[in-house]
Amino acid sequence: MQVNTKIFGQIDIDDAKIVTFENGIIGFPELKHFAVVYDEEKKGNNRISYLQSIENGEFALPVMNPILIQPDYNPFFDDELLKPLGNLNETNLCVLVTVKVPSNIEQISVNLKAPIIINVDEKAGAQVIVEDDCPVRFPIYEILKKMKEEGGK
Repeated sequence: MQVNTKIFGQIDIDDAKIVTFENGIIGFPELKHFAVVYDEEKKGNNRISYLQSIENGEFALPVMNPILIQPDYNPFFDDELLKPLGNLNETNLCVLVTVKVPSNIEQISVNLKAPIIINVDEKAGAQVIVEDDCPVRFPIYEILKKMKEEGGK
């Protein structure tokens, strides 16, 4: 499927990569279909990807794997919230957090309070609010800077 995106221009997204969010995502309940896309030119150095809307090419949320910046991230949420995603296990579970990139890059942060949960087998996703005391704005500039200095681990 061809999607004209704001960030990457026109791209081809394999239908098998499209994830359905039955309830949309927080703040955008009307957007139901997304794909995780990234800059292929960075060849393995993609810490930040984008949750690209299929319905609205202008809408893409920067996202990343929270384990990269907080290895012990293990949020608790009501299992009922994830029932629409089907049977989740270690092999089909993908957890992403949204990234806020302000004009002052030193204030870059991730939202650990509302992760995006995807069942990659079922191509079903949901954004949930965790019950833990996780920050909405967890600063990551220094963490990313250190990762870059250490050779991109």
